[in-house]
Amino acid sequence: MTSFSLTTDLESVIGVKTTKTLARAFGMRTVGDLLGHYPRRYARRGELTPISTLPVGEQVTIVAEVRSVSTRPMRGRHGVLLEVVISDGAGTLNLTFFNQAWRQNELRVGRQGIFSGKVGEFKGQKQFAHPDYELFDDEEEARSSAEARQHQPIPIYPATSTVTSWQLHKAVLHVLAGLGEVPDPLPEPLRTAEGLLDARTALRLIHAPDRPEDVPRARDTLRMHEAFVLQAALLQQRQAVRELTATARPPGDLLERFDAALPFDRTPDQIAVGDRIAADLQGSWPMNRLVQGEVGSGKTLVALRAMLQVAQTGGQAALIAPTEVLAAQHVRSIARMLGPQLAPELMPTLLTGQLPAAERRKAALRAASGQARIVVGTHALLSASTTFADLGLVVVDEQHRFGVDQRESLRAKGAAPHVLVLTATPIPRTVAMTVFGDLDVSTIRSLPAGRAGISTFVAPVAEKPGWFGRVWERVTEEVAKGHQVFVVCAAIDAAAKDADADAPDAAPVDGESERTRWGVVQVAEMLERDPSFASIRIAQLHGKMAADEKDAVMQAFARADIDVLVATTVVEVGVDVPNASTMVILEADRFGVSQLHQLRGRVGRGSVAGLCLLVTEAAQGTTARSRVEAVAATTDGFALAEVDLELRGEGDVLGDAQSGARSSLRLLRVVTDADVILRARAVAEDVLQDDPPLSRHPELAAAIERRVGREERAALNKN
Repeated sequence: MTSFSLTTDLESVIGVKTTKTLARAFGMRTVGDLLGHYPRRYARRGELTPISTLPVGEQVTIVAEVRSVSTRPMRGRHGVLLEVVISDGAGTLNLTFFNQAWRQNELRVGRQGIFSGKVGEFKGQKQFAHPDYELFDDEEEARSSAEARQHQPIPIYPATSTVTSWQLHKAVLHVLAGLGEVPDPLPEPLRTAEGLLDARTALRLIHAPDRPEDVPRARDTLRMHEAFVLQAALLQQRQAVRELTATARPPGDLLERFDAALPFDRTPDQIAVGDRIAADLQGSWPMNRLVQGEVGSGKTLVALRAMLQVAQTGGQAALIAPTEVLAAQHVRSIARMLGPQLAPELMPTLLTGQLPAAERRKAALRAASGQARIVVGTHALLSASTTFADLGLVVVDEQHRFGVDQRESLRAKGAAPHVLVLTATPIPRTVAMTVFGDLDVSTIRSLPAGRAGISTFVAPVAEKPGWFGRVWERVTEEVAKGHQVFVVCAAIDAAAKDADADAPDAAPVDGESERTRWGVVQVAEMLERDPSFASIRIAQLHGKMAADEKDAVMQAFARADIDVLVATTVVEVGVDVPNASTMVILEADRFGVSQLHQLRGRVGRGSVAGLCLLVTEAAQGTTARSRVEAVAATTDGFALAEVDLELRGEGDVLGDAQSGARSSLRLLRVVTDADVILRARAVAEDVLQDDPPLSRHPELAAAIERRVGREERAALNKN
């Protein structure tokens, strides 16, 4: 048999038809793609799958034993219904086949096998309709091969309704039989120090282990492959950015005048991060830096000082924000911080899609002529009609809300501009290395002095119904003191079909209500009918309102013309109302940990102590309740980010917006593999420092090319 490599087209190995099926189901096109589809778990003959745990509606693969087989005529139509009951020794599952009575010859009582199908339910009993299956050897054969196969694990693969686990396994075995040498991306010293297998052996043992103990060794090896190749790719991208030439932007009198007029002292973290950015802007390559910090930690101040440094040399800065409300607030905040001396000189300009045509043309002309040194906008900044005279700095607010293509569109409007990314969502170190590994990361941990802080309490209204009324009493008490209150809901209108518009980030999990009960509309109506709210000014804010209407409501709230703002998560970022003392989050279990923390950061921003009430019906001990209680237990966003990672897993944390290699982790888990990622990055840094083009490491270069293909590399280049 001709041997082939990881880059060989699958068509030439397993045929056109099978390859097309695998390409449609999993995007597989090469031998490496197939061998990179690792088993999800392993079963053993005689070890049956618990049927009680099978989720209805999911496609599953299980190992079970046939308990009974019967046939009967179908009601109201011609033909025979074959009914088979399989069991795990405790529960049972019904298999139904229409007009396939011949299957009773092989599905005999006592036979064991792998069964795959979509779990349905009929009259309270779980069932598979027309499942796929593969039976183990019959009793006579089983006895003869018992010694050899008794302990051999059976790989169970992530499968679909069109491709079963054992079809994948057969294709993998066929490929393994003809696989030639597999280049090993790991440097020999690393492989030896870690006690890892060679690449070909690792692939064979993860797909066709002889004994259960083969699996961990194979996984450890391939996990390090994944960490090392990914870190090398990210570091290589950082290296590529550093080969570009940027215009040096030294600081000058603009920054001096701004600092002299500041009515407060910068925090030590603001100074340290600001100095780092100032040095970056004077470097010979473009800055590519992520600044993470709590809500209110001063990220906008740090970004504005960078804008002034760029403006000193005649350059422009563009700040892209995720919403019209936030963009408008940024412009007002920047103009206020610059003051009457600097604002006219730098002309901070708003450019959004919702501006009247004449205003938008005027703003675009200011950007194109260079008259506006600071331009703030939303996606309108990305349009082909928006140009800049000398774009020297791109500031991206809330990085996770923009896809790489959008960020690249803005970056392409300048000649290798510096890039500064801001996020108020604290990022665990391993996620930062895995998702933003090509960016330099700075953290602002300390908050400015004079903050009164926030107290957070859980209101478990399912266990203590009386607390629901007490929540609204607290709201009236705060308003009576002259303070303002946010009430956050998970939907706009709980009665509408699109009740999830403006929905929170977290998908329903154990302990959450399936559907929201309290939308903005319902809460506002309830409060307006309550006699104790008769003199309280209430307003609504949500994503379906026009941009100018949203902006008007927020400005009215900021002026204290509104006492209680009932809103969706549109208030999550950028809303600064120092007089707001209290936030009530209804159905808090429907929100993620980081999102709850972000929302709560809207209060306690001035000298008024903040209060956050997390209202939930989730039962104690559920994942949903754990999330809410974790937020109440600490105000440390970085500690909560780690909790969030453990509760949700990295699939949710990385998100779909992070294209390419970053979101397609296979064996690597940022929750549990921090040490692997750290070791891999350290060795990758040494390798790239010693051999930047990887000319002496062709196996690693080839692995990066396979792992980070053309599309993924384009995505990395755009970050």
